[in-house]
Amino acid sequence: MDLVVGRVVKAHGVRGELVVDVRTDDPDDRFADGATLRGRLPKGRGDRDFTVTGAREHSGRLLLTLDGVDDRSAADDLRGVLFLIDSATVDSGSDPDEFYDHELEGVGVRTVTGDDIGILSEILHLPGGDTLVVRTQGGREILVPFVTDIVPTVSPDGIEIDPPDGLLDLQ
Repeated sequence: MDLVVGRVVKAHGVRGELVVDVRTDDPDDRFADGATLRGRLPKGRGDRDFTVTGAREHSGRLLLTLDGVDDRSAADDLRGVLFLIDSATVDSGSDPDEFYDHELEGVGVRTVTGDDIGILSEILHLPGGDTLVVRTQGGREILVPFVTDIVPTVSPDGIEIDPPDGLLDLQ
């Protein structure tokens, strides 16, 4: 299974720099000079390896330069590229409150009173906060804000939610 560690947002300037939305806790290692990144090209154009030739912070964003991407046109062609790693190469470590998405996807979700809700199918990382996508036994999806007040218990063995009134009601 692949994990996304970054996404090319857009080109920056005329020399081929890329603005990257970082999705890793370890950007200094993942985007270090000389690192090889596997990129999934948009629109089904396949995967391609890239070599990092430079990385710097600018206004809270990562600017990345890659070997062979030397001008704005080449950088524009990479808009939407996802940088990926194999999930088997990482684990969440010993912190009981930290998990990677792939460690929780497929885990059962129930209420704090013990009612089975469904299976966690995905975690959305949205600008307003993270959201759990729970697929019920009936096949519908429920979006659950991933906040402690609503999701008090999280582990690879199961997720408990304390839904506010109306969250689980049929639409």
